Amino acid sequence: MQSSFRRTRFAVAAVALAATAWSAHAEYVWIEKVNDAPRAYVGELSAAPQSPATVLAPRAYLADSKDLPVSIDGDALVVDTRQHADVRLVASRVAEKGVLNYYQARYGRAETKAVNDLELVPTEPNGNTFRLVWKGNTVAASQVNVETSAGWSRVLKPAKDGTVTLPTQFPGLYLMEVTARVNGSVTVDGKKYDDVRHTATLTFDVKN
Repeated sequence: MQSSFRRTRFAVAAVALAATAWSAHAEYVWIEKVNDAPRAYVGELSAAPQSPATVLAPRAYLADSKDLPVSIDGDALVVDTRQHADVRLVASRVAEKGVLNYYQARYGRAETKAVNDLELVPTEPNGNTFRLVWKGNTVAASQVNVETSAGWSRVLKPAKDGTVTLPTQFPGLYLMEVTARVNGSVTVDGKKYDDVRHTATLTFDVKN
């Protein structure tokens, strides 16, 4: 798969925003900051990370969409930036049974504008209420999965306006995840995929 996530062109008729509950098979990409350096991991927050070499065409950027250097360091994809801004990273992977997964990760909740195709966005800077945006349009998810570095997890159901509110009761890393399945097929580099899923994560740290 030669093309990057952003350069891949495809038409989507509709998206079924049916978020899956946490399970042993849930996989995603998420970003943490270690000594102010963003590091992206593959797998699940509660398990040992998978090899970052298992995802294709990782690309990192800030809100201006300019590419940031990405390198592999052990079990992480390291993003070369020390800017205090929300960081995004996208990648893809073909899983078992030919499922095409697009991973879209964001660290930080200061910005209220979506940049990724599928993104959880705070309704106000550093707020606890979020909306789900698909290609610039606000949509409703059936649920949003939450897990923290302390091992606490929860499934959030949307309010009538489609937003979800996350109580941040204790310090640590918070991870929010939602998965959307695309209705219809996608062709990438001449290969057709009938099962296409987008998984978005939003992570942020809560201090004492």
